Amino acid sequence: MNRDDLEVLLTPEALRLLDEYAELDTVSDAVGAVMTLRKAGVDAHTSAVVLTQLQLRRRARTKFGKFAANMLFTDAGLAQATRLQVAARHADRFRRAEVRTLADLGCGIGADSLAFASLGFDLLAVDADELTAAIASFNLAPFSNARVEHSTAEATNLDGAEGVFLDPARRTESRGGTRRLADPDDWRPSLGFAFDVAANGRAAGVKLGPALPHELLPPSTTSRPVETQWLSVDGELVECAVWLGATARAGVCRSALVLRDGAHELTSADAASDDAPVGELGEFLYEPDPALIRGRFIGELARILGGHMISPEIAWVTAPELHETPFAQVFRVREVLPLHASSLKKRLRGLGIGRLEIKKRGVDLDPAKFRKELQPRGDNAATLICTRVDERRVAILADRA
Repeated sequence: MNRDDLEVLLTPEALRLLDEYAELDTVSDAVGAVMTLRKAGVDAHTSAVVLTQLQLRRRARTKFGKFAANMLFTDAGLAQATRLQVAARHADRFRRAEVRTLADLGCGIGADSLAFASLGFDLLAVDADELTAAIASFNLAPFSNARVEHSTAEATNLDGAEGVFLDPARRTESRGGTRRLADPDDWRPSLGFAFDVAANGRAAGVKLGPALPHELLPPSTTSRPVETQWLSVDGELVECAVWLGATARAGVCRSALVLRDGAHELTSADAASDDAPVGELGEFLYEPDPALIRGRFIGELARILGGHMISPEIAWVTAPELHETPFAQVFRVREVLPLHASSLKKRLRGLGIGRLEIKKRGVDLDPAKFRKELQPRGDNAATLICTRVDERRVAILADRA
């Protein structure tokens, strides 16, 4: 979106059209959608802006539900926006810390700010991109307790802010799109700045990518407690959040939160914990949720299940019994086969397995290419787990339990 598009989008006519044609089919009949607006006398530029926004609103339903119908988006802003259910948990952290005044630095289109404002915080939302700040202003307009500024995090006056939430920009514009910034010092604001805002007793939360290396996490001290939480939604790892000061829970250094049919959590008072011992493959194989993998809770999961790992540093846990757990997907082992395409192909044909799910961990293998080699045929289904048992490369034929 450019400035001209934004100026068109914010006109009364465009906003009226967004409401009037909210159910216009812009996906399966894009040409028909264009013709509908043109027949209504809408000019080409306005039509393009409105249709784009309708498409974004439809995509946004997965993150914002019914609230998407009253919001504006940019493509990049929607991609980076926090899911509503996750933003609500961010807001609850500050509520429990008894924060009253809050600054959201790097607010984007205002996803987290909406959750903050709805809980009644005296909110300042800031974004360094002028167009994005304008979109956030529209989305936050219903809340008299929220105001938006176009500024950088570093230039924002935080006097009076009891809490600060930051989402550092980790990508930058480049030719043909964006590129990821590998050095945390190049993030906007830098990772060091983000962690330092919790000084002088201020409560803070920093939203980061889930693959953040553990060595970049700040230590927890008596004067500044730190809790790092990895969070997944329906099996998708969505963030690593660092909570500093009053937003960090007492006695919790690491946590893994799984949002799947409710909220399920593992916590640890230690910055690191040992993996489980390695042993023989049992009847059931457990694939830990990615929040547990990134948070290094494999050992804890194995102890909960009464099991062990099947190979060092590979995130599979095995146990002799079936346990229902929100923290892992479970597979019942049929047989263990050599990881050779020719012999596997023959065995799959013999079993009539045509619907084949392929998983791999700890082996150098492209599942898509491997499927072409195996050419599965038949009416039966199974899961093929390509991994290592201790140091042996194997293919474990299994069924979802």
